[in-house]
Amino acid sequence: MLHRLLPRSLRARLILLTLGTILLVQAGTMASVSYFRNQFTETVTIEIVSTTIRTLRAALAEIPAEARADFVRNASRNEWRLWSRTLPSGARLERRTRPSDPDTPRHDDLRRDLRKLVDALNARLDDGTRVALSRGSTPRIYVSLQPDEHTDAAAMATREWLVIPLDKLSPPVATPLIAIWLAGMGIILLISAAFSWHITRPLTNLAKAADQLAAGQPQRVIPAGPSETRALGERFNAMLDALNESEAVRRTLLAGLPHDLKGPLSRMWLRIEMMDEAHLKEGLRHDLQDMQRMVDQFIGFVRGTDPTNYQFIEMDLGDWLQEHAGTWESAASEVRLLHPIAHGLRVRGDGLALGRLLDNLITNAMNYGAPPIEIGLSTSGSQACITVVDHGPGITLERRTEALRPFSRLDEARTLTGSVGLGLALCNSIARAHGGTLSLEDALSGGLKVVVSLPLLS
Repeated sequence: MLHRLLPRSLRARLILLTLGTILLVQAGTMASVSYFRNQFTETVTIEIVSTTIRTLRAALAEIPAEARADFVRNASRNEWRLWSRTLPSGARLERRTRPSDPDTPRHDDLRRDLRKLVDALNARLDDGTRVALSRGSTPRIYVSLQPDEHTDAAAMATREWLVIPLDKLSPPVATPLIAIWLAGMGIILLISAAFSWHITRPLTNLAKAADQLAAGQPQRVIPAGPSETRALGERFNAMLDALNESEAVRRTLLAGLPHDLKGPLSRMWLRIEMMDEAHLKEGLRHDLQDMQRMVDQFIGFVRGTDPTNYQFIEMDLGDWLQEHAGTWESAASEVRLLHPIAHGLRVRGDGLALGRLLDNLITNAMNYGAPPIEIGLSTSGSQACITVVDHGPGITLERRTEALRPFSRLDEARTLTGSVGLGLALCNSIARAHGGTLSLEDALSGGLKVVVSLPLLS
């Protein structure tokens, strides 16, 4: 389940890891700091308020009873009030828990926030003074001022209450703090995204370069990022250099060996023609034809896979195919062009290389498939599709990838006398050099269907 929830890309995982770690650390830090700060603030507040109440009570005791109300009103700038209430005989102030009323207005949030402070003050004050919260529509704090023990009985029966209105106070709102915190998280997220992009960008470029290498269009990368990704880019470039050198050696070998064999083959042809024994002469001629066919295949493969031999021009694929397939039809071969042919399909290609591709596909279909050979042209999205269909046994699905490899012989499916297994590999290389693909599919007739897809010009 966790594997499914995690994002697939390394960049997203890095952002998630960075942001999650920062969120957890910040949440823990804020919780710890908030707890200890609240504890400290509560202790200091209770101490200061209880001392202030004692001081206020002592100050009011020095003022005549008739002047106390005016004194409190003037000192508080007409905000606080002093109420005097006469208690019934035998009455005493008790501290009791008041259950919350669900019908009370929601501005009781302020009273709920102050209830803990009031309880702590009542526990702190040990001289009979009590602090209470109102239950009416207007929130107030009531502070009872216990008369001095040395006052007379009449004064003892009168209880004075200091009334502090709370309507001008607002409940603690954390919206600014939350906004600042969210803004900080947004900045951290942007920094994390930039940091992750800096780390993963060289890996993304390396993945694209690997795809281009697989497509036969190798491209070097610029080493960047941390030391590990920089070293990876440098080693990838070194691998490309080694592959290019190996490819150059392979091309030299494939090009040089057939060229060197041409001389001995020509001399062998001459000696065969000078022989008198007809049976031996015919066998040697057949063997030399196979050898000559192999040499020609080597030369064609080297030329077809060398990108320096291509000369790309803008061409109409429909007109080109009709002209090229027409040469096969005019030769009385069992090759036919399926109509209608789509015209106006502009591609960027090399006519000679594409002609070599089509000739190889037709030759393979004639040698290893069964006539008739049908050639078609259609479109699929932004691709032009050339199809070559035969009516032979075809190639099994599990061996089609192998069939496109150089020097691959499908002896179980076809008899490849005189072939070195370069025909389909050459066609695949030509298609990839044009930015296209070559695929092997099942034909409706039961034979093999070869589809060459080339990108159309926009």
